[in-house]
Amino acid sequence: MRQIVLDTETTGLETSLGHRIIEIGCVELENRRLTGRHYHQYIQPEREIDAGAMEVHGITNEFLADKPVFAQIAKEFMSFVSGAELVIHNAPFDVGFINHELKLFEQGGYGAVEQYCTIVDTLVMARAKHPGQKNNLDALCKRYGVDNSQRDLHGALLDAEILADVYLMMTGGQRALSLSGNDDDDSQQRGAEAIKRVASTLELPVIMAAADELSRHEEKLQLLDKTSDGQCLWLRGTKG
Repeated sequence: MRQIVLDTETTGLETSLGHRIIEIGCVELENRRLTGRHYHQYIQPEREIDAGAMEVHGITNEFLADKPVFAQIAKEFMSFVSGAELVIHNAPFDVGFINHELKLFEQGGYGAVEQYCTIVDTLVMARAKHPGQKNNLDALCKRYGVDNSQRDLHGALLDAEILADVYLMMTGGQRALSLSGNDDDDSQQRGAEAIKRVASTLELPVIMAAADELSRHEEKLQLLDKTSDGQCLWLRGTKG
């Protein structure tokens, strides 16, 4: 299964007020393993960023002045995500903004992103697993022991990387799996547990119990049989 863990940053909270995407960050998973492939792009939104949004992500209008507009990156972005399952925290927000951008980019003719991808909302998953608790990304990092110490400000790519770790922990706790037994494998560097098969020619020693050990074992079984009114299963095969 190919999954894309995705996050965006925006100029504000509502597309109805003309707010736009200013950053997209994506990391790729194949069969629950980080592939190392990612997509990251800052975008010129063609409008000012709200002061409140700027306090959250720290991205300024000046920084975005020379960045491409969405129409210039739409084809590359859609090519990266198409056919994948998108894993998003609070998916309606990000999907709503992506669809808004695709709609504004009329000549692209893409339609809604749901036509190209399935969507998994990790916020819905977290609320089902931890009802009545905080389920924002910081709270989930603390709950699942995911390091978010670099997250002073929101950033789309960093948040996507953190969410990938949280998602894997929340859905089974396994970030990667290696069958190679190679200590230099990338999964080893990420703390994955390798499976090492025991050679079929290995001869294991057989250690027999000593006479006094057998005697004490028999005494214990007789005691169990007596206290269970003759129901000791280990003695049934020896009773005539």
